[in-house]
Amino acid sequence: MASSIGQIVPQTPGSEVLARARQRAILVPDCMVEARRIANTVIAGWHGRRKRGIGENFWQFRPYSEGESLSRIDWRRSARDDHTYVRDREWEAAHTVWLWADMSASMMYKSTYGTVSKESRALVLMLALAEILARSGERIGCPGVMEPVAARNAAERLATAIMHAPPTQGMPDTGMIRGASDIVLIGDFLDDADRIMEKITPLARRNLRGHVVEVADPAEEIFPYSGRTEFTDPETGEKLVSGRAETLKDDYQRAYLARRESLGQSLRHMGWNFVFHRTDHLASEALAAIHGYLSGNPPVLSGARP
Repeated sequence: MASSIGQIVPQTPGSEVLARARQRAILVPDCMVEARRIANTVIAGWHGRRKRGIGENFWQFRPYSEGESLSRIDWRRSARDDHTYVRDREWEAAHTVWLWADMSASMMYKSTYGTVSKESRALVLMLALAEILARSGERIGCPGVMEPVAARNAAERLATAIMHAPPTQGMPDTGMIRGASDIVLIGDFLDDADRIMEKITPLARRNLRGHVVEVADPAEEIFPYSGRTEFTDPETGEKLVSGRAETLKDDYQRAYLARRESLGQSLRHMGWNFVFHRTDHLASEALAAIHGYLSGNPPVLSGARP
């Protein structure tokens, strides 16, 4: 049998639930360090998700529009030229953003082509996004794990909550989500696209603005296997042995890409956003794309394809 291309990241010995919890507790601190580094890189030169509204801080001057209250005119600025300007203030009410990363067994996969496991990359993206949003004054929550908080150390609090949360399978419990807000779902989403949409569609009906990030290992997309190869489903333990794995490549890639395209189209059709990210690309690329969608100005990046 050919040498192994991919592996499931080893777990700490013990019962399955305890092993997963210990493994996550070991992983999260390093992910928090990496998340802060990436957040600092992406946030450089940004000024948060600022918008016009009622607050104390100055945001911008803009031309006066007929019908607006004269009390909003800034006469000192208007006196500098022939135009009349209004002084806008920054909106200070925090917006709620729910963040979730898939911690199921399939996320622990890492091939020799990827730099980290899918689980590690998902955690880094979630914590880095929490760091950026917390600096912008947003409320950060994690469905089934942590109620929303508006605090400078929200990312650290989220990391602590994740370390103590029991392992879960499938989509998160969203019963604690109340009112209109954003939700960011990060995972590999390898199930059938229709099954995934059955779970996501009810969230959209609850007036949630959604953003889905599919994290993939390079081997899952390029299928570099050849010769006699044993494939193992990390969720069920089922095995498939192929005498000539290379003969499966074309059919596999067609099915794999069709699933992703179907999922992306379905999400966009209901007004949600979709980002594809491979673990051999920079995490900052995916982070910038997610933050761009949240800010209403999504970038177009090769490593985080919308």
